[in-house]
Amino acid sequence: MIEKLAQANGRLKAAKVGAKIEIKGNRLYLRATFPPKSSSSKQIPYQQRLALGIHANPTGLSEAEKEARKIGALLDCKEFSWEPYLKASAERENANTVADWTLRFEADYFHRRRRSDKSESTWKGDYLKVLRQLPQDELLSVDLLKTLVLATTPDSKSRKRVCMVANALAKFAGLDYDFRPYAGRYSPRRVSPRDLPDDLKIAQTWSAIKNPAWRWVCGVIATYGLRPHEAFHLDYNEIKAGSQVISVLGGKTGARRVWPCYPEWHDQFEIEQVRLPNIDLDRSNTRIGESCSKYLNPRLPGFKLYDLRHCWAVRTLEFGLDLTLAAQQMGHSVQVHTDTYHHWITDKHHQKAFEALMLRSDRPKAPVLGLNQQAFRQQID
Repeated sequence: MIEKLAQANGRLKAAKVGAKIEIKGNRLYLRATFPPKSSSSKQIPYQQRLALGIHANPTGLSEAEKEARKIGALLDCKEFSWEPYLKASAERENANTVADWTLRFEADYFHRRRRSDKSESTWKGDYLKVLRQLPQDELLSVDLLKTLVLATTPDSKSRKRVCMVANALAKFAGLDYDFRPYAGRYSPRRVSPRDLPDDLKIAQTWSAIKNPAWRWVCGVIATYGLRPHEAFHLDYNEIKAGSQVISVLGGKTGARRVWPCYPEWHDQFEIEQVRLPNIDLDRSNTRIGESCSKYLNPRLPGFKLYDLRHCWAVRTLEFGLDLTLAAQQMGHSVQVHTDTYHHWITDKHHQKAFEALMLRSDRPKAPVLGLNQQAFRQQID
């Protein structure tokens, strides 16, 4: 099909037809420089897609090529009008509810991305989480997406996510609307730092958890800064063999290696003695993480389970671990690491890092004034 599409577009180009055939999902579209639709705020022609409502197969491709030549001629004569095409599109899409578009959007998403723990987590945690908030049996429209966007709080993380998903779906469905102006100014830097527990409180909390399996989960998250669900995606044979460096085998961002921070907690929290709570692992990573939080959050005094991951990150900054290494061990980009954690550093953290640096045996020492230098200073005074 891809080869036939290239041949059809080659013929159109050779004939100087100003339209190109594209495949999105399992349907064919034409792409050309069209005049603005009546609903658009633009004033001059620009690149747009026209939904043909034709399936992406050899017969449909032949029909699309004929339509491209017809529309190309209308554009050349400046006689093209959106009205008949929008009317026909509305009639064709009567059966295309939000649920229908979601299925097609999902298929297209995984045509463009390899299906993995990471891509599955992104689809379910970002896209599907938003799409499920739409009325599934209603026809997809700009107004429907806009209502969902405006229902979120301005300048919030949820507003930014909903705008991202609405834009992606609108573009896929051929809806001419840009939701980016509504996205706002949210960024991790604008979030107030959490009141994170100190390390003594973490150790005391660990020892107070009575269930040994959940105590182990709490300990391994605190020691290695894991996402809660990642405690169930580790190389347990390696851990049982006594390795302090652990391997995350899967989860939201895939495999990586992580070093303990503190190493003493590896022994104190009995990491080598792997114990796992009996929970349903045949679920999404998000649901597994929610089970962890549901059990442990009520048993953590004044903080939440995910704060243990944040504490690990801030601790590495205090200890002077290179940002790139810390980001790799946490399973996210350096940009995310910097945006999320740098503004959490307080004077307390700076002072602690300064004291550790001054105690280093290889730290350069300031020159000591000798007698001749002291005499020189008396002369110039």
